[in-house]
Amino acid sequence: MNKRVKTAFIIFSIALPFLIYCFYYYGMMIKNAPYRFTDFEYMVFKYGDGDSLVNKFDSRTGDYQYLTDRDSLVKKHLHIRRDDLLLIHRAAADMGFWNFPEREINDSAKAHGVKSAHYFIELVYKHKTKQVLYDEAFDGDPKLKDANGQFIKSIQKVLDDVEERERK
Repeated sequence: MNKRVKTAFIIFSIALPFLIYCFYYYGMMIKNAPYRFTDFEYMVFKYGDGDSLVNKFDSRTGDYQYLTDRDSLVKKHLHIRRDDLLLIHRAAADMGFWNFPEREINDSAKAHGVKSAHYFIELVYKHKTKQVLYDEAFDGDPKLKDANGQFIKSIQKVLDDVEERERK
């Protein structure tokens, strides 16, 4: 066998089946992904000091309420666009939100009377729902704590942008 025949044999017997298998395997993974944006229905975001989650946003209804610096409760209706929800969905995917534990609470800080901010995030899809309750005083994995912080900042940035857009 000459060199061209050997190369063609290797390509057709090893490389080509491997590529076909890769397309099949990853195609099925993407098709059956548990959290796809096309299945996204709504998001709930609540936060506040201690156990009082007074600040709330629900993308299903558009209701948004928060406490100002002067402890006055502001209630608004935000018209969040699909693009804004896509930003949140992508941030969740980038931060690995689907792998976060459901409860990230520091019970020892709570027992000592330390009040820290709590965040409740719920992303609802057609077939699955992911909920996370996060405490800023959480003393777990620093990477997980950092990912939570970044995800919360991205949600708050989207809400601030929507609020600013509606003010204009």
